[in-house]
Amino acid sequence: MEPLLLRIQEAAKLLKVSKWTVYRWIGEGRLHATKIGRGSLRVFRTSVTGLIENALVDYRKAPGGSRKAARLQVIGKKRKK
Repeated sequence: MEPLLLRIQEAAKLLKVSKWTVYRWIGEGRLHATKIGRGSLRVFRTSVTGLIENALVDYRKAPGGSRKAARLQVIGKKRKK
C-alpha cells in the first residue's frame, strides 16, 4: 500500500522537478500539503497524481503537441522560440 503523504523530496522526484518547485507549487495552491508534528511538511499523494494526470491530458492540447511543451505548461514557463 502506497503512503497517503509524501516527503517534499519524494514528490519532487515523482514530478521530476526540484524541491523548491514543490514548495512554490504548494504556495501557489497547485499542490496540497499538511504539516506533521513540529513543522514537517508532507504532500498529499492524490495532489501529486492529480497534477501528473492533468499534465498527461494537457500533453495533446499543448502548443506544438510535444511533451516538452506540455511540461513547460505544467511548470508555468513560456516556451522559447
